[in-house]
Amino acid sequence: MYHLGSRIGKESLGVPTEARSPWDGSVVGTYGLVGWPEMDRALQLAASAFPSVRSTPRRERRGLLLSVAGTVRARRSELAGLLVREIGKPVAWAEAEVDRFALTFELAADLLSAPCGTIHPLDLDPRGDGHVGRVERFPVGPVLAIVPYNWPFNLAAHKLAPAIAAGNPVILKPARQAALSTLTLAEIVLEAGAPEGALQAVACPPDVAERAATDPRVAMVSFTGSPAVGWRLKELAARKRVSLELGGDAAAVVLDDADLDWAVRRIVAGGYGYAGQVCIAVQRVLASRRVFAELRERLTEATRSCPFGDPSRRETVCGPLIDEPSARKVEEWIGEAVDGGARLLCGGRRSGAVVEPTLLEDVPPGCRLAQEEVFGPVLTLQAVEDAAEAIRRVNASRYGIHVGVFTRDLATAERFYRESEVGGVVVGDYPTLRFDNMPYGGVKQSGFGREGVAYAYEEMTEPKALVVRAL
Repeated sequence: MYHLGSRIGKESLGVPTEARSPWDGSVVGTYGLVGWPEMDRALQLAASAFPSVRSTPRRERRGLLLSVAGTVRARRSELAGLLVREIGKPVAWAEAEVDRFALTFELAADLLSAPCGTIHPLDLDPRGDGHVGRVERFPVGPVLAIVPYNWPFNLAAHKLAPAIAAGNPVILKPARQAALSTLTLAEIVLEAGAPEGALQAVACPPDVAERAATDPRVAMVSFTGSPAVGWRLKELAARKRVSLELGGDAAAVVLDDADLDWAVRRIVAGGYGYAGQVCIAVQRVLASRRVFAELRERLTEATRSCPFGDPSRRETVCGPLIDEPSARKVEEWIGEAVDGGARLLCGGRRSGAVVEPTLLEDVPPGCRLAQEEVFGPVLTLQAVEDAAEAIRRVNASRYGIHVGVFTRDLATAERFYRESEVGGVVVGDYPTLRFDNMPYGGVKQSGFGREGVAYAYEEMTEPKALVVRAL
């Protein structure tokens, strides 16, 4: 049983609040929920600590990051088990998240052993004779990091680790559904020797976080979550530096020359894995007409045989959604699509927070499954004539994080890379593939700014120029 309070300074605070498993409703533990007075104190501590945190030697920041990574690897089984219980993440996915959590901190440590700053030639301009130009990046100040429930370790790590590397204090706000996991992360960082004031972990209601986002002591807001909340925060914090990682309805495109066995395996994993609660989960499958019938048959069979249910079973791919209201929403959207004329090929049933892996064909363009992020284990299947039509359909979406393209043709792959309105293109694999040292983020309603350790570091720092005239 976990008992964790919000950590503000050296104190563990808050009203004890139960965290329950979405799988069986059992109590996983309690965490401390706080209000504005505690958040106000956290902001003050972060602001006061900034001068000393930014001056922490690089060797100490690097040592802290590596210490955290080592602790995470040593506690892999325990931390994965917490994810299974608190958010219903299937155990194989939970272990993978813990591994990436550690890797993200190691990647941030690597930044601190790399050369810092660049020398610029100034004698391209006659006025620059005898002058030297240098540019380094400097921390922006306290970062309010708002983390979602679906990746409470690694998405928090993608904010916290680069901020530590840069020398920015962090006020870390976990999602209520995954507060135990994110507060556990904070405990690990603090116990590894984070400088005084470098990290405050504050579990609080949304209105408190919203007020903090507008507070002048916060230099940057880094938000991952729903588009509705993210864009509201951007409006409220219009004068601040803001990074938004929001939703998506990622497409997997299967063209004539695709390896269908591989494509089906990956589409099932990317669409139904962790009940589709991933912003780059496969939602739309666009298949060339020449392979459409065969793909439909194989995908239907693979959907029927996809293991779902108990997240503690190693074979489970699709566990429960985070709560029953979320599952009811997915069920409602499926029903709306079928009532509108979509053909239900497989699945569609719900039991509590569990929705069966579901495959639909020819979903009408006006229904929510065709327009919005479902964030559930649902795939929609549609035929396209060629790569050009597939690109048009990808670009017609309001969202744009990743697209996956199953093709062996390099020219076609390059065309998708050049023409798709997304943050990333994955060729020969599903769009759910993310590497933590690559830039990651979206366009259009999917947000702006980039994560990926080195890219988040840039978002959290400001370049400063130095010009010196040789005497």
